[in-house]
Amino acid sequence: MTTSDEFSAVASSESIEKLKENMSRVEELSKRLADVMSRKVPHNPALDGPNQELYARAATAYWTEAMQNPAKILEQQIGYWSKSVLNFAEAQKALAGQLDSTDDGGPADRRFSNPLWESSPYFNFVKQQYITNADAIRKAVQDAGELDGKDKQRLTYFADQIIEMMSPTNFLPTNPDALEKAVATEGQSLIDGLENLVTDLEANNGELVVRLADESAFELGGNIATTPGDVVYRNRMMELIQYKPATETVHETPIVLFPPWINKFYILDLKAQNSMIKWVTEQGYTLFVVSWVNADASHADVGMEDYMQEGILTAIETVKEICKVKQVNAVGYCIAGTTLSLTLSLLKQRGDTSVKSATFFTTLTDFGDQGEFTPFLQNDFVDGIEAQVEEDGLLRSWVIARTMSFLRSKDLIYGPAVKSYMMGETPPAFDLLYWNGDGANLPGRMAVQYLRGLCQNNEFVREGFELMGHKLHIRDVDVPLMSITCETDHIARWKDCYRGVQQMGSRSKSFIVSESGHIAGIVNPPSKKKYGHYTNPDLKGDSEAWMEGAEYHQGSWWPRWNDWLKKRSGKQVPAREAGDSGYPSLMPAPGSYVRVKASR
Repeated sequence: MTTSDEFSAVASSESIEKLKENMSRVEELSKRLADVMSRKVPHNPALDGPNQELYARAATAYWTEAMQNPAKILEQQIGYWSKSVLNFAEAQKALAGQLDSTDDGGPADRRFSNPLWESSPYFNFVKQQYITNADAIRKAVQDAGELDGKDKQRLTYFADQIIEMMSPTNFLPTNPDALEKAVATEGQSLIDGLENLVTDLEANNGELVVRLADESAFELGGNIATTPGDVVYRNRMMELIQYKPATETVHETPIVLFPPWINKFYILDLKAQNSMIKWVTEQGYTLFVVSWVNADASHADVGMEDYMQEGILTAIETVKEICKVKQVNAVGYCIAGTTLSLTLSLLKQRGDTSVKSATFFTTLTDFGDQGEFTPFLQNDFVDGIEAQVEEDGLLRSWVIARTMSFLRSKDLIYGPAVKSYMMGETPPAFDLLYWNGDGANLPGRMAVQYLRGLCQNNEFVREGFELMGHKLHIRDVDVPLMSITCETDHIARWKDCYRGVQQMGSRSKSFIVSESGHIAGIVNPPSKKKYGHYTNPDLKGDSEAWMEGAEYHQGSWWPRWNDWLKKRSGKQVPAREAGDSGYPSLMPAPGSYVRVKASR
C-alpha cells in the first residue's frame, strides 16, 4: 500500500467518525422536533384537501368503467406492467454495462439534472419508474368517466399534487444531490437541514411553511421600502402614506393606490431600481398609498364593507382634504381592485363623483370561471375555511400562503424544501421571496363574504352583491378605466379580467396584457427593458379575438399608463409636502402596520 493509499484510508476513517458524530446531534434536534409538534394547534382537516366524497366518486367512476369496458382498463394495466418490466430490464442492462440513453427529447426537468440520474443503474431505474407511475396516474384520472367538469378538474389537481409529492428527489435515499452533499460534508448538511426544518416548524407553531428567503437580510425602511414619505392618517384598518414629491411641480389630481391586503404594499417599493412608488413620484404625481392592517382577533367581524368604508372611502376623502381637490385617480391591485370596483358601484348609486379615473392591476370582477382555484372554491373546502374562521376569527396567513404555493408546488414547496431540509442550504437573500413570505391574516367575516358572495356565487356580475344597503353591480362601474393584466398570471388570469372589464359600464376603457405573471408583469420598470405588453382598443369580441387583433409593444407598460393618466390628472401645481395642519405626519414611511407579522 502506498503512502497515498494509507492517507486515503485514514481520511476515510476519520470522515466516517465525523459522520457518526454529526448523526448523534440528530437526537437533540429530534427532541426539539417532538416538542414543537406536541404544541401544534390542530386545524380543520378540510383545509388539507377535499372530502372523501370526491375520491369515492372517482373510484366509483373507475370501477364502473372497468365493468362496462374491461378491455380498456386491462389495456391500461398491461401498458403499465410492460413499461415497468422494461424499466427493470434496462436497469439489468445497465448493471451489465450496457445502459442506453433514456433521454426522450422531452422538456428537461431540473430535478433530474444530476448526471447520476443517467449514469447510475439504480437512480436511472428510480427515475424511469417514477415517470411511468406518474403517467399511469394521469392516464387513469384522464379516463375517469361519469365525473362532472369541476370534479374532474379537482381530481386532476390533487392527483398532480400526489405525483409531485412522490418525486424521488423529495426523499434522501433517492436524491443523489442530497446524498453526495451529505457525504462531502460528513453529514453536516443533514444536521443543517434538520435545523432548518425545526426552525420553520417552531416559527409557525408546528405548521410546515417552507421559508423561501433569508429574513435576516432585509430591513423595512433600511434596504427595502425606502422611498421617502410620511404616514398622514391612521385608523384601525389602514395607514395612509403620502410620498414626498420628486419634482418641483405635480399634477393637480392626486393618485391614491390600494394594494391587496393579503400581502404587504412594499411589493411596489422593494428597491429603488424597480420601485413603482418611486417611479410614480418621479413622473410628477402626488402619490398616496394605503398600508393595510395585519388583522388580529379584534378584526374578526370586519367585513368587505369595512374595507370599503374605513379603507377606500376614508382614504379618498382624506386625500381630497389634504390636496384640496374634489377628485382623485384611484388604483386597485388584485383583491383591492375588486373592492375598488365594488366601491365605484356604490359611489355611482350615491351620485358621488370623487373618483376621476380608475386603474386596475390584475383585478378579477367576474368569477364565473374559477380557473386554477377551482379545487379550493368548492363547498367542502370553503366549508372548512368557514368553520375554522368561526373558531379563530381569522383566515390565517399560512392557509393562504400554502394554497397559493400548492398551485406551483414544484417551485414553491418541494424544490425549496429539498434545498433547505435535505441539502442544508440557507434560503437566498431574495427580496421578492422575502415579501412573498411576509403575508397577512384576513378577518374571518371578510374572507367568508369574499369566498361565498364573489368567488362562489359571482354576485357582483349576476344579481348584485348586497353591501352597505345597496345591491352593487359591475355595470355601475362607469368611470374612465385602464386594466392591466398579465399573460401568465395564474391568480387573476387575463382572460377572466378581460371578461369583467367588458361588463363594466365605462365608455372609456383601456386594456393591457403585460408579459409575465401576477407580480413580475406589474413590477416591470422601463429601465429593465424586460417584458413587453399587448394593446387593442377593440373590446367587443371575446378574449381570443382581442389577443388575435392586439399589437405587441417592446418594454414596460408603465409609460403608456403615464400617458393615459396625465390626460386625467389636471394642470401642474407646486409640489405638495406631506399632510397639512389637520393631518400632520405621524411617522416616516413605511409606517408601523407594515412591520406587524402575521400571527400563526
